[in-house]
Amino acid sequence: MSEIFVLPDASWDRPYPAAEQLRSLHALESGAVVALERLSFALDDGERKLLSPAVAGNGKNISFDPNTGRLRGTSAEGGDFAALHSLMERFAASTRKLLHNLLPRYAPHLQQARTSFRPIEIAGRQTSWRKDDTRLHVDSFPSSPVQGRRILRVFSNVNPDGKTRLWRLGEPFADVAQRYRDALRDPPWGAGVVLERLGITKGRRSAYDHFMIRIHDAMKADLAYQSSASQVEHAFAPGSTWIVFTDQVSHAAMTGQHALEQTFLLPVDAMLDPGQAPLATLERIVGRPLA
Repeated sequence: MSEIFVLPDASWDRPYPAAEQLRSLHALESGAVVALERLSFALDDGERKLLSPAVAGNGKNISFDPNTGRLRGTSAEGGDFAALHSLMERFAASTRKLLHNLLPRYAPHLQQARTSFRPIEIAGRQTSWRKDDTRLHVDSFPSSPVQGRRILRVFSNVNPDGKTRLWRLGEPFADVAQRYRDALRDPPWGAGVVLERLGITKGRRSAYDHFMIRIHDAMKADLAYQSSASQVEHAFAPGSTWIVFTDQVSHAAMTGQHALEQTFLLPVDAMLDPGQAPLATLERIVGRPLA
């Protein structure tokens, strides 16, 4: 099962001691969650009033692209829209600074992807089984292939009412991959090219992307596995932040409302130990390059 590595003293904008940097790298790459339990993302009065499901409109997440400044998925207008845009832009910048200070080895190689605000309560949310994040899974992006790159995510619980964000953490990725080895069937020849040309995917879906989607779906569809797999619960308190490779750590979000999340992509060769990447694990199983 995935472990929690706690950094008791944390800051968004100060350099971390070399020993903490190295311990955090080892923890993340071995499949642990790095928890910064006292690192809160502070909101001002104008931002706190945005902590309402109503700002999400008909979706579950609000999305911000730090590269273009585009904000999507919200019903907010006027001053509220401007305040929400500012909040998410500031969170994107804060997480970038945090990783540059805590994980400087990764800093030159990180590719910042989408920022999300999740104002909807997880428990009881009606959705399809594939999108049901209360089921244990590892992350994959069906429409945005990563082609072997790691998915590194930073979360902050900004709930104003003292509500924790409860996760389940499951077994190591190597065990998951072996369990669902039969799902590692090759895609139809040329499928990646066709999906890209039709605009279904943003870029070429590699064999690695295909296998990760298959594992994600097999995990979520297997209700016996969901109840019997080795797993532990961990509650992330309001005012805390945590960092995790979600392509490697089997996780499920069970309860919680009002969280911010930032996704980064990292090339495997930028890791301290590339052999611990899901790409390397799957390549050892199938015996050939996948990305």
